[in-house]
Amino acid sequence: MAARLYARHLPLAWLYRRAAQSQGRHYRAALCSELKRPLVIEEVASRPVGPHEVRVDVHFCGVNFADNLVCRGQYQEKPPLPFTPGMEFSGTVLETGKDVSTVKKGDPVIGVCTNLGAMAEECVIDQKTLWRIPESVSLQDAAVLPVSYGTAILALEHRAGTQPGETVLVTAAAGATGLAVIDVATNVLRAKVIAAAGSDEKCKLAMQRGAQFSVNYSQGSLKEAVKKLAGSGGVNVAIDMVGGDIFLESLSSLAWEGRIVVLGFTGGKIASLPTNLLLLKNISALGLYWGRYQQQDFALFSKSMSSALQYCQQGLIHPHVGAVFKLEKVRQHVNEAFLHVTQRRSTGKVLLSLK
Repeated sequence: MAARLYARHLPLAWLYRRAAQSQGRHYRAALCSELKRPLVIEEVASRPVGPHEVRVDVHFCGVNFADNLVCRGQYQEKPPLPFTPGMEFSGTVLETGKDVSTVKKGDPVIGVCTNLGAMAEECVIDQKTLWRIPESVSLQDAAVLPVSYGTAILALEHRAGTQPGETVLVTAAAGATGLAVIDVATNVLRAKVIAAAGSDEKCKLAMQRGAQFSVNYSQGSLKEAVKKLAGSGGVNVAIDMVGGDIFLESLSSLAWEGRIVVLGFTGGKIASLPTNLLLLKNISALGLYWGRYQQQDFALFSKSMSSALQYCQQGLIHPHVGAVFKLEKVRQHVNEAFLHVTQRRSTGKVLLSLK
C-alpha cells in the first residue's frame, strides 16, 4: 500500500522508465500529458499481449486533423491524460496472442486504434482492428489508407450512393481526405469531380490527382463557379469538410435529389442548415463520422478497410503522401507535424515515420 502511495507522487516519465527497466523492454511514444501543450517523447514500458491481441512494430503513423483536436480537448472523444495520440498506423507483426488466427509474426499490417496510441514505436491492438497488407502495397502507402480512404469510401459509396457518370463536388480537395475522395470517385466509381480548394497550387494538385475541374474558393463565389462548370442543374454529390459558408454554397450547388455529406469543419464554423433547400430540391443532407462505425457497424467499417486495400492492390487508387516527419519532430516546441496539418500547409497525407 505504501509503495502504491509513493508511486503516485513520482514523475510519470520516471515510472515509465523504471517499469521498462524491470521488464527489460521499452519503446518510445509521443505523450500528451497536458491539453493544448506540445507533445513529448517518453520511454514507455511494453505490456504483455492478451489472447486476442497483436504487438506491432510501427513503421508509419498518420497525422490527422482530429489528432490535434484530441490533444486540445476539442474532439468528440476525450481520453484521460496522459495519452498517446494517433488513430492509424502501418507496421509489421512482432508477437501474437495465443488465440490470434488472422495474422502471424512478420506480417505487414495496417491498424486502427480504438483508444488512440499509434504515435509510438510499438502498438498492442486487438486482432480484429488489423488488416494484412498485400505484398504489392508498401507500408508507406498503406498508412495513408485507414482514415482518409476509409472515410472517402463510406462517404461516396455508403452515404451518398455515388453512381458512375455523376458529378461530385469535394471541398478541401487537396487535403488527405479530399484527395482520397477524388481518387475513389474518379478511378473506382467513374464519377466526374469538381475539386474546390483555397489556393491555385492546391487546385493544380487536385487536377493532377484526377479531378476534371477545380475552383479556388478564395477568389470568389463557389456556387457561381460550380454553376459555370456543372450547368444550372448542379452537382449530384457534395463532400464537404470545411463547413461555414463553403458548406452553404456547396448545398446550394446540388442538383435535384442531390446528396451532401458532411465530414468535418476545418474552417472552424458550423453552418445552420436552411431546410427549405432540402424540400425544394428533394436534397439529402448526411453526416459521416467514420470512426463511429467501428462500434455501431463493425462489418461495414471493416469492409471499408478491405476495399481500400483491394483498390490499392488492383492499382485503382494511388495514395498521396504530402510530408513525412520523424517521431522526434513532435518534441519541438512548435510540434511541426501537427502544425503542418492545422495551418493548412499540408497537401495529401502527413505521416510520422517511426524508423
